[in-house]
Amino acid sequence: MTVSKTAAVDAGKAARPGRKEPVEAAAEGTALQMGELSELLGYSLKRAQLKVFDDFLRCVAPLQLTPAQFSVLLLLDKNPGRNQTEIANTLGILRPNFVAMLDGLESRDLCARIRSTNDRRSHILVLTDKGRAVLTRAKKLVASKHEARLNELLGPANRAALLDMLATIAREF
Repeated sequence: MTVSKTAAVDAGKAARPGRKEPVEAAAEGTALQMGELSELLGYSLKRAQLKVFDDFLRCVAPLQLTPAQFSVLLLLDKNPGRNQTEIANTLGILRPNFVAMLDGLESRDLCARIRSTNDRRSHILVLTDKGRAVLTRAKKLVASKHEARLNELLGPANRAALLDMLATIAREF
């Protein structure tokens, strides 16, 4: 459906300022009907992810870390000397995005790229001392605030069940 500019202007002039049309006024007072969206797992997972990421970002705001950056630092801590490709593939981050993220982490002196002695085309990644300190603070914030809120909301049994279900989806879907 197309509306001419003239019709839109005429409709705007016809309505009195400060008064809403009955349909518009009724729509503002009620929530949108979600229909099938509320039954779609993918949609529900995405909505939950947005809420969880938002809470994570608030919890680690003083450290200015995203969930992806935190994940990279955690993997580097547990897997020193692994190459960029291994870390990116494990986290499912596309190469161009991962390189940009590493540039940011490296510019903040949180990690370093060192040319591999085995394969001069690749770089191994290591946490710096500053990176270890930031990761230690981030882990405390995440555990004491973010994960604590999720644990309180879900309870231990539901938390374990949800982790299991999400692992199944990630592994087999």
